[in-house]
Amino acid sequence: MAIQPTLRAAQRGITLIEAMTVLCVVSLAIGAAVPNLGSLRQKAELAGAAAQVETDVQFARGQAVALNRTVQLTLREADGATCYIVHTGPAADCTCRGQEPGAAACENESLLLRAVSFAPRDVQVRSATRSLTFDPVRGTVTPTATLRVEASDGRRIHQIVNLLGRVRSCSPQAEVSGERAC
Repeated sequence: MAIQPTLRAAQRGITLIEAMTVLCVVSLAIGAAVPNLGSLRQKAELAGAAAQVETDVQFARGQAVALNRTVQLTLREADGATCYIVHTGPAADCTCRGQEPGAAACENESLLLRAVSFAPRDVQVRSATRSLTFDPVRGTVTPTATLRVEASDGRRIHQIVNLLGRVRSCSPQAEVSGERAC
């Protein structure tokens, strides 16, 4: 009687061809995702800076009422970097000196309440208006302004400050997904 060959036991492991195929597919997926990570990081930085500006406008308005003193939010630009300072007293009394924390200072009777700096390669905050003044009695701001938060790739979020100190965010031509178009 002839013995029939039995089927091989179930195969364990993977072949070299299967391993190389999986490795190729995974490397293609990672290669496609890496360029998008930089864009996502920059979008997150832009959104974070815009939220910080909005929060600090509200902070300045609240401090004016709480301290019963006129409070200013002053924008400065030097060497490609921008900063803004929330302070009491005249805008000329306060400056940003570099990118290090604590580099902002006020002179005379002016009181520094908050300072935020942005490095040249990161996000920048710009405006045609150099200083916003918050009235402690009425809770209003003069002049009204549009604060432009700009990423190095050109995307922008505008923070529009109205007379009552309220902020509305939008993005020109909907450059930033998730933001209203201006």
